[in-house]
Amino acid sequence: MLRTDWTRAEIADIYNSPVLDLMYRAATVHRQHHDPQEVQVCTLLSVKTGGCPEDCAYCPQAARYHTDVKVQKLMEVDDVLTAAQRAKDTGSTRFCMGAAWREVRDNRDFDKVLDMVQGVNEMGLEVCCTLGMLTEQQAQKLKDAGLYAYNHNLDTSEEFYGDIISTRTYDDRLDTLGHARKAGISVCSGGIIGMGESDTDRIGMLHTLATLPQHPESVPVNALVPVEGTPLEDQPRVSVWEMIRMIATARISMPKAMVRLSAGRVRMTTEEQALCFLAGANSIFAGDKLLTTPNPSEDTDAQLFQMLNIRPRKAFKDAAQATVMFDQIPL
Repeated sequence: MLRTDWTRAEIADIYNSPVLDLMYRAATVHRQHHDPQEVQVCTLLSVKTGGCPEDCAYCPQAARYHTDVKVQKLMEVDDVLTAAQRAKDTGSTRFCMGAAWREVRDNRDFDKVLDMVQGVNEMGLEVCCTLGMLTEQQAQKLKDAGLYAYNHNLDTSEEFYGDIISTRTYDDRLDTLGHARKAGISVCSGGIIGMGESDTDRIGMLHTLATLPQHPESVPVNALVPVEGTPLEDQPRVSVWEMIRMIATARISMPKAMVRLSAGRVRMTTEEQALCFLAGANSIFAGDKLLTTPNPSEDTDAQLFQMLNIRPRKAFKDAAQATVMFDQIPL
């Protein structure tokens, strides 16, 4: 049964349970709702890089930090569609476009993004965007253009949030999720661990996600990849057991969500990634970069899938299943 009335204490009990018991419970829940041999393969492209006015402490694209990221204007539509076709040809079924904006503005750049969305949608890919804050009207325009999903991470707990970002509020993030949901867009929202937060903060973030009026369809779990020049450049690496606790707790509390093993995967061994899949992860990003962060190569992921006997999940599977279920209802 899907629940949106979890208490923080219940989430904490799950998160803090003995790790082997936690993995067993999560794996059991996972098999009740998903095919354990199926993983969604997504590609993330930075369509507008760097120069962001925000101060997210983890982000190399913030204009105020001195990193190796070079500012690039919004890509041309044809170049993005070429990249999307290549992603499809190499096995991705979801294509996500990220722009380093604080919020979407109603201008020619947004019109170009709408054209990108329409073009990628026409390829038969699930098209996702992460563009910063959205109004209701902008969310509806994206939906009308064919947007399937919108990513807007909470990043961390509401209590720790102010230690990481000061240029927008936690409520701003929740409002954007609400606008996407109201427009009928699938919601993708998760966070980052390894930023100096406590276990209580990690539990708090998962509690917020699991008690939204409707669970996010996708929950990315990111391990911080420290970047020189950002305030978090000296943060220690997150262990695989911390990732497993996050993934397993997300799986148990949000059973139907796609739980995405996201940033930080490049530093994981095959065995560590396999443990994360066992704990309930069933989505990854493919391609050499996640916006500006290194990611395993396509060849490496192909070997991983072959070794674990994993196959890519088909695009629009949830929608197809819903149609089949509807067709079976006697009228």
